[in-house]
Amino acid sequence: MRFFPLFPLLLCSALAFARAELPETDWLELMPPADRKALEQMPEISHDTPEANGTFTNKNGGLKQTDKKLPEVMYSAKTVKSLDGKKLRLGGYPVPLETDAKGRATLFFLVPYPGACIHVPPPPPNQIVLVRYPKGIRLDDIYAPIWVEGPLKIEQVSNDLADAAYAIDAGMVRLVEDADL
Repeated sequence: MRFFPLFPLLLCSALAFARAELPETDWLELMPPADRKALEQMPEISHDTPEANGTFTNKNGGLKQTDKKLPEVMYSAKTVKSLDGKKLRLGGYPVPLETDAKGRATLFFLVPYPGACIHVPPPPPNQIVLVRYPKGIRLDDIYAPIWVEGPLKIEQVSNDLADAAYAIDAGMVRLVEDADL
């Protein structure tokens, strides 16, 4: 009975360990050093476009880069080979592609900033990750940030909406909570 006061402490430690998550991976880590440098040296991009005012002229829409006048880094699908197969946690914003019968997103693109599907310019392919999550997550607000955890794969994915240089078969997807900030 002398050890009984330790039980709550051990239980709390076990629960904290069970909730342990990987450290956050920064989006810039998904870019090779040359791309990061090019991005830092890129001139200011004008957001004075019809899209900025809520008028959408791109018939295709989506995340595909259509402005051919931007620096090459904005089209880059170059990856970081050392990340292939590495389990990581990445925070970002979902762009849903497929849902299950209960309306939960099971396939989506993860992007580094909200509204990437309508902003100009969209992120380059090495800043877009295809997420497969068969368990599904309810996404009531695509402007609410989420955490995705799983092994990152170098995988070129292209569809009508976007080109991505990476994919994750997620083991965990959850909304970012106030306690995370």
